[in-house]
Amino acid sequence: MLGMIKNSLLSTVETWPYRVLSKGEKEQLSYEERECEGGQFAVVEVTGKPFDEASKEAALKLLKYVGGSNDKGAAMGMTAPVSITAFPAEDGSLQQKVKVYLRIPNQFQATPPHPSDESIKIEERQGMTIYSTQFGGYAKEMDYVNYAAKLKTALGSEAAYRKDFYFCNGYDPPMKPFGRRNEVWFVKE
Repeated sequence: MLGMIKNSLLSTVETWPYRVLSKGEKEQLSYEERECEGGQFAVVEVTGKPFDEASKEAALKLLKYVGGSNDKGAAMGMTAPVSITAFPAEDGSLQQKVKVYLRIPNQFQATPPHPSDESIKIEERQGMTIYSTQFGGYAKEMDYVNYAAKLKTALGSEAAYRKDFYFCNGYDPPMKPFGRRNEVWFVKE
């Protein structure tokens, strides 16, 4: 627990590497097209709970893992963003199922420590191209749903992207009150 607190308060945060391919603005919404690197990720899946509750539960497990709750006892350092796969329902709300990802820090990419918590899996993810929009504040389910709808409108029918899921991303620890960064990502097809 102490490692987790130290991690989120004192350590520098390594950001998931990406490259901006283009920028756009439509309907008063700025967005980017980015190419994100692949790599090793720690992932937790939670079902049967509302989005906010499920994502908080999963993120806490991942923070403990990078804080030292692993077979090497390694406090790896935090990475950003915490990336939540959201599955939209027919009405636009989110299903009670999330997959929460945290990229393993670069120095541990080759041989990630094994999680002590069996609900955490290590997965290799391929690189991807995404459409992204950014917003501030303490993001909740409705914020992500609203910004996903705005991004969908801004992209229009020309852009081809996955409709069966999207990513809800938070870059900041809970104790950071100002200048918060959240993003919605659609994966380009």
